[in-house]
Amino acid sequence: MALLLSLIFFFMFPLRNNGEGPPSPGYYPSSRIGPIGFDQGFINLWGPNHQSLDQGTLTIWLDKSSGSGFKSHNQYYSGYFGASIKLQPGYTAGVITSLYLSNNEEHPGNHDEVDIEFLGTTLDKPYVLQTNVYIKGSGDGNIIGREMKFHLWFDPTKDFHNYAILWNPTQILFFVDDVPIRRYPRKSDDTFPLRPMWVYGSIWDASSWATENGKYKTDYTYQPFVGKYNNFKIDGCAAATCRPTSGSPSGLNRLSSHQHAALVYVQDNYKVYDYCHDPLRDHRLTPEC
Repeated sequence: MALLLSLIFFFMFPLRNNGEGPPSPGYYPSSRIGPIGFDQGFINLWGPNHQSLDQGTLTIWLDKSSGSGFKSHNQYYSGYFGASIKLQPGYTAGVITSLYLSNNEEHPGNHDEVDIEFLGTTLDKPYVLQTNVYIKGSGDGNIIGREMKFHLWFDPTKDFHNYAILWNPTQILFFVDDVPIRRYPRKSDDTFPLRPMWVYGSIWDASSWATENGKYKTDYTYQPFVGKYNNFKIDGCAAATCRPTSGSPSGLNRLSSHQHAALVYVQDNYKVYDYCHDPLRDHRLTPEC
């Protein structure tokens, strides 16, 4: 079944990477927000012995004994949340390195979440960047994921690249080096996260699903698995009355023509899965499709 699914999605979304990368978005929201130190914005959440900070770069790692995670000091009603991340090279199957928003601690079993997750891989295949949006979902089997997956136009293990989520009352934008790769608009209150969330990052073992639906597991002969973060950026509304951040010169709910062209290019050339186009999904549960 896993092989059949892989073949279906390959033909639905073939990778057409010409090596050039997307066109310039013409607008760079990360340049408008100053970086903060890790300690200014975040605390360790778990795995303190698997986390170190050196000259502004946070390193977290996974081995047989533990992974590690961190969390923002504050909750936010909206905002721009980003970091530069460098991933582990080599065999990383089963390993998830992430940057995400969530309110699971406040609403366990009924939480909202917005994810950037790097799905570890085998030696012969590239990383997959998975974006996801949950609305009042949980991990109890009733979760309704809204996954969209991408390959990247560069090797994310060679250097730091900027990844960001922009969430405001009208849309969610996912950015890679300021290029918008996905736009999730607010089409109804039932399909959009409206409650405040914290910002998180983590590295952990998700062998049951992370790499080709769990076909390849974490192999601890390759440990430790390392994720590096720096250039943290938070421009968030800690109060509901705050003016939300815009990721575009065109306003809160629009992309500029250059941004739109870059987004379309990424969607056409680097997208490898879209939940809205998955024939095995029950789309009555995802009416925004």
